[in-house]
Amino acid sequence: MAFPQPRPQAPQLPQHLLRTIDCQQGAVRAVRFNCDGNYLLSCGSDKSLKLWSMSRGTLLKTYSGHGYEVLDADSSYDNSQICSCSSDKTVILWDVATGQVTRKLRGHAGKVNCVQFSEEATVILSGSIDGTVRCWDTRSRRYEPIQVLDEARDSISSLKVAQHELLTGSVDGRVRLYDLRMGQLHVDFISSPITCVCFSQDGQCTLSSSLDSTVRLLDKSTGEMLGEYTGHKMKGYKLDCCLSSKDTHVLSCSEDGHVYCWDLVEGSLSLKLPVGKAVVQSLSFHPSETCLLTAMEGRVQVWASEPEEADEEAMAK
Repeated sequence: MAFPQPRPQAPQLPQHLLRTIDCQQGAVRAVRFNCDGNYLLSCGSDKSLKLWSMSRGTLLKTYSGHGYEVLDADSSYDNSQICSCSSDKTVILWDVATGQVTRKLRGHAGKVNCVQFSEEATVILSGSIDGTVRCWDTRSRRYEPIQVLDEARDSISSLKVAQHELLTGSVDGRVRLYDLRMGQLHVDFISSPITCVCFSQDGQCTLSSSLDSTVRLLDKSTGEMLGEYTGHKMKGYKLDCCLSSKDTHVLSCSEDGHVYCWDLVEGSLSLKLPVGKAVVQSLSFHPSETCLLTAMEGRVQVWASEPEEADEEAMAK
């Protein structure tokens, strides 16, 4: 006699606030997990970049070298390097351990909105208000970019790289998918300025948010719209969207102080997370666990699916 299979559990959502970190670096412009989710980076309007322990919320290092507010950052796969970008038009490559500037990359004609390492951290890709994406060789002594992508007609607001593919979002209302190996470009016209783009974890879809207060899920190969997610407010700010680590949910910042979390397949709102009274500026989902970072004003919040019971028991003793 065969027993019936247990019903699959509904995916857990990060609805418990574990801790709030007062970053003390002005307004936090972006918050990012590192590649294994053990550390987080916060980008400050006071020109600083800070590295924190995820589990304890303690400050590990401050990186100072930008001349204006830091807008985005990324850590390398082996955690030895960080890249960051700023309104000062530069991209900086940092040595994590020493906190020293390894290289300062100049070439963009305006503020640099987004930055990311390639998967082997051999190339840094940066997107700017000047409408270009520049690709920098991290090992070369040359200070010029190895490639400049200038197809966008307005500011590059967001970029993501996965293997040989580059996804960009622009204020010109277009999501561009570059196959860097084949030299091909695929363009999807959204009609509203794009604020954030990302790949799904399985690499089959792209997610984009835009200033018409809509997040869209597109089939990567055909451009077919698979889902539209609405209810949040995104009219005037460059805010983040992302997918959960298992591709079950779509998440977006909102100007009304909440993070909205929709069921990817059904499109229904699963969770409206109350972060505070101001704009939720940035978010980042843990690469493997049900854990979420949010940034509002000068603070970063860490959310999880369960409260930290072990810590509570230790405190009770």
